[in-house]
Amino acid sequence: MLRVWVLAGLCALTGVRAIGQATCVTFKSSASTIPIVARGKASPILIAADDWPGVQLAAADFASDIQKVTGVKPSLTNFTSSAKPSTPIIVGTLGKSSLISQIVNATQLDVSGIQGKWESFLAREVKNPLPGVASAYVIIGADKRGTIFALYDHSEQFGVSPWYWWADVPTTKHPELFVESSGCSHGSPTVKYRGIFLNDEQPALQSWAMEKFTNGTTSSPLGSPFNHLFYSKLFELMLRMKANYLWPAMWGSAFAVDDTQNQFLADMYGVVMGTSHQEPMIRSTPNEFSLYGKGTWDYVGNTQNIKDYWLDGAKRAKPFESVYTLGMRGFGDLPLSEDTNIKLLQQVVADQADILKSVYGTDIEDIPQIWTLYKEVEGYYDAGMQVPDYVTLLWADDNWGNVRRFPTASERNRTGGAGVYYHVDYVGDPRDYKWITSSQISKIYEQMSIAVDRDATRLWILNVGDLKPYERESEFFIAYGWNATRWNPENINTYVSTWAQREFDLAPSTAQKVSDIVGNLTRFNARRKPELLNATTFSLTNYREAENVLASWTNLQQASTTIYNSLSAEMKPAFFQLVHHPVLASATLANVLVNVGLNNLKASQARLSANSHADTAEKFFEQDYDLEVQYHTLLGGKWNHMMDQTHIGYYYWQQPMTNTMPAVNRVQARKAALAGVMRIVPEGTLGAWPGDNPSQCAQGYNCPPPSISLDQYTPFGNRYIDVGAGGPIPFTFTVSSNASWVQLSATTGSISPKSPEQRIFASVKDWSKLSAGANTATLKFTATAAKQQPLTVNVAFTATKPNIPAGFKGFVEGGGAVSIEAAHATRNTAVSGVSWKEIPEYGRTLSGVTPWPRLGNNDASFAAGAGPTLEYDFFNYNTIGGSGNITVTTFVSPSFNAGEKNRPLAFAVQLDSGAPQTSQFMPNAPPGGLPSGWSGLDGFVANSIVSAVTKFTGVSPGAHTLRISAIEPAVVIQKIIVDTGGLQPSYLGPPESVVLR
Repeated sequence: MLRVWVLAGLCALTGVRAIGQATCVTFKSSASTIPIVARGKASPILIAADDWPGVQLAAADFASDIQKVTGVKPSLTNFTSSAKPSTPIIVGTLGKSSLISQIVNATQLDVSGIQGKWESFLAREVKNPLPGVASAYVIIGADKRGTIFALYDHSEQFGVSPWYWWADVPTTKHPELFVESSGCSHGSPTVKYRGIFLNDEQPALQSWAMEKFTNGTTSSPLGSPFNHLFYSKLFELMLRMKANYLWPAMWGSAFAVDDTQNQFLADMYGVVMGTSHQEPMIRSTPNEFSLYGKGTWDYVGNTQNIKDYWLDGAKRAKPFESVYTLGMRGFGDLPLSEDTNIKLLQQVVADQADILKSVYGTDIEDIPQIWTLYKEVEGYYDAGMQVPDYVTLLWADDNWGNVRRFPTASERNRTGGAGVYYHVDYVGDPRDYKWITSSQISKIYEQMSIAVDRDATRLWILNVGDLKPYERESEFFIAYGWNATRWNPENINTYVSTWAQREFDLAPSTAQKVSDIVGNLTRFNARRKPELLNATTFSLTNYREAENVLASWTNLQQASTTIYNSLSAEMKPAFFQLVHHPVLASATLANVLVNVGLNNLKASQARLSANSHADTAEKFFEQDYDLEVQYHTLLGGKWNHMMDQTHIGYYYWQQPMTNTMPAVNRVQARKAALAGVMRIVPEGTLGAWPGDNPSQCAQGYNCPPPSISLDQYTPFGNRYIDVGAGGPIPFTFTVSSNASWVQLSATTGSISPKSPEQRIFASVKDWSKLSAGANTATLKFTATAAKQQPLTVNVAFTATKPNIPAGFKGFVEGGGAVSIEAAHATRNTAVSGVSWKEIPEYGRTLSGVTPWPRLGNNDASFAAGAGPTLEYDFFNYNTIGGSGNITVTTFVSPSFNAGEKNRPLAFAVQLDSGAPQTSQFMPNAPPGGLPSGWSGLDGFVANSIVSAVTKFTGVSPGAHTLRISAIEPAVVIQKIIVDTGGLQPSYLGPPESVVLR
């Protein structure tokens, strides 16, 4: 931990803006530095003419980046023996650059630390590297990308963001630039192939690219705009953020035929090309097969034509660096057929191997090949299908960020290794999510750190959809794959603050505010994807949930606006794209839907204020489009179409063809309600008084007066009663109580069509003066209107003071429940070096806790109750209906099995000294399928949670200890709720209970 903060402090002192890496760049000269630019003069850059073309391109960018920072452009020349520059920067690739070979031979420079190591590099001062040159800063890559990444790594430290073009991030200027004599270095990355997948590219990315790169016309036989001009921008971005692998856009495109320069360009830049999980043999299927294939996509009836089609793809790809996708799926990313058999698919893979042998020669073990275990294909593997050992098994998530399985111990010794296909964008059940960022970096870290633990590090690919607006999350995925050792549960929450410093040139304190904004933005959107939200997702009546959600969005907007307004005009476009627009757009959608919900509720309660909620919802619905236009007109329309994605009014899983305003109701504003001028609605009810309402009582008419209750330890500390207009007639009202212990927020008020509602809070003046147990009072609401008889509604108010023994410390029941954030354990006991560790900013409310290290206990499971344990002391004074029963609901992240197949994820729950109960919260799934409870609009992924329920009997009121102990690793627990009889329905559960300390 100390090392991390020292690094962060160094970055702050030097002004270096580089994320998660040791720095060798500074803006001040010292005895240990070498000038890049000093006193208005730049050190020349030397490179050999025989180095890789991609290195030459990166070196040109490197020179340009120095100019961006300092205003001084260094010369970039091929070295000749007659040149004797002073303190040059020498760039080259080991084993490729004749210049680097000359330096290594002449100086005996030790390059053993990078020799033969994938994508490694070193940079340092070298004395007398060349005849007549006393000193130079030498940057050496072990291979082509090692050199490229070394250059871009320095550029990032100079202050040039990888997103300088793709998100318009300005470069902070410095008159001088230096590097430490000791330089920078990096070994082989954690993950060999780290890539992105452009997917679901309509309506945004494709329309944008058509406008920006083709002038509306294209020579692609498919009409695709993704030509070499587009890809040159993308390849540079990828290399700057240290990605090396791409699955190109697929739905209306075919990479190799859209532009004949595409394959050559990728290889020249140094980007390894592949095709998606359902596009075998470097061919964009189904598009290419529809253009050039013969017969049908049927391997039984059209074998030779399909083999010939694949052979052509392999021949076409042979000159270039590629990763071959093996196997076969149906057209359009669908299962091949219901009766597909393993024998047939194994023959497909065998034939594909023969094709590669015919193209490359008999030894194809070193040719990168993957078999993606996606959806039903995982079922084929589980049923016994085998592929050669040298083929990488690419495990997949459930399309919602939950990896379905990782390599077991017996699978980790494959020569081809394993990898992960992951999503931050998806089209499919239960609904698409393509519009706005909704993936938490903390969750990406949690899932991909398991991949690191389980040796699934050969290849990672991230489905990024349109790329924007997933910039930050995409970069983290790649950065973590580049060097997983940089990040751990103790510092993962510093990633965004460091990112904010780099992108927006912010002081650390302001960068932390941006980190908080981004953390809440993605938390709120990850609770339930925006496309899945509706008007009643958050409770309109219980725990003030919907109102608190809106208040949280309002606070987030204000925080983001404050920072946005403080930025320079040059900086605002980047902040708008990366932070401010997602906040404003997401908050706008929340306001549409919650106001629709409140409108529908209040209309059913005959409240005139229903109309104002309809007006508000409609205003925000129009604002949604205004924000889209603002994004599209930014910087002269540079990003026009990037926010075309529809997101309001889903009817089924697929995107709606247009955004549709949810239905609202209106009450007749000029007509008085039958029950009178005043509407009384106590907190926690759908009913309204006076008059009839089906939510007042089971009968729906002649119901008793309303009531409210308050426990001493209810988290809010009060209860409210809304006084509203029942029509156009203004009135005044009074509130009184027959008990002196009642505290009212107001005793009078005035209601009119312009001010149709007022909220009265009732609380207890001094709990110490109340008797233990129930204390009752009557609150009298009286309305007085012109030419009307006074209208009175009585509300029964019960305040319960529990008898809690002196000295008790722990959580206390309030409102019939105990609510606990999992991280707030009373005690955390380790076993065999394993304990529960908090992953900050993870999950729906606060954070998540998980057993750590995951491979502790010799990678074995624990017996129920014997593993590392979280203990929570709590006090209850009720049980459900006085029966002695309570129910414990543990909110668990919807994770899948991370270990052996016969060890499903589980944990144990124990009350006091009772027997521990094992909870296997995720049901077993059929091979290649999903478990029951996963799908649907109220399923595990829609809710972003699994509610694991444990019941206890024979429980007495009093002090208790709840114990949660680990059985299997990779369980992430977010929150625990103990129902003692008063738990009310809500999406997030009650707010955390009061803790006595």
